[in-house]
Amino acid sequence: MCIIDFHCHAFPDEIAEKAMAKLQQDCSVKAVLDGRLNSLLKSMDRCGIEKAVLCNIATKPEQFHPILKWSNNIRSERIIPLLSIHPLDGRKKEHIKIIKEEGFLGIKMHPFYQDFAIDDEKVFGIYEALAQEDLFIVMHCGYDISFPSLDIASPRRIINVINKFPELKFITTHLGAWKQWDEVEKMIIGKEIYIEISFSFGWLSNEKIKDFLLKHPEDFILFGTDSPWADQCKEIENLKNLALSQDLMDKILHSNAEKLLGCP
Repeated sequence: MCIIDFHCHAFPDEIAEKAMAKLQQDCSVKAVLDGRLNSLLKSMDRCGIEKAVLCNIATKPEQFHPILKWSNNIRSERIIPLLSIHPLDGRKKEHIKIIKEEGFLGIKMHPFYQDFAIDDEKVFGIYEALAQEDLFIVMHCGYDISFPSLDIASPRRIINVINKFPELKFITTHLGAWKQWDEVEKMIIGKEIYIEISFSFGWLSNEKIKDFLLKHPEDFILFGTDSPWADQCKEIENLKNLALSQDLMDKILHSNAEKLLGCP
């Protein structure tokens, strides 16, 4: 079976050790991998994962071009990098055009690391430009384990964005919004909103996860692990243990992702 992991992270070798050390300072979860691309590829081989969507995060506006350069260097049939736009990037629309022209498919944004609320007007220009260029956005949603529980990426705010930009391909992470799942159940589950399931197993009961997946439109669910923060093999096993139908498993593990990625 083809498997696509829609939510992974890695860093250039020369900064991987420093970056991972910094990220783990305030994180209670120990990383499974060392943050290097080669380690991710070895994990993918071990777990039978064919493709990984690699989510970059620009923590400063000037990081756009270094991320672009690295993404061009590492892109392949197996590694599909997403660029990142910082909310304070004064050339955001120009950079989004570059993303499209270079053949990338979307961006990743993280409100905690980039200091914004997802329904703040200061990011509306990014959403508008992404929709115009038919690019998708993978957005960190919910709380973040390394930050105070601020309401900047909640289901309520997700709905505000989707209502404002209904044509935008907006992908919520962490089963809709990490540790805000009561709101997810009320506001997101059952609607045609993409949910990626990383960092839900072990934080929410298997019964509740299965309930969410069975109630959500089956064409709008994506498999993701948030590697290196989770074991890819274990996450596949966790999903299989839910005993979902084969048709739904196929959609979650690869076919829904293939449509977004334009895979044959």
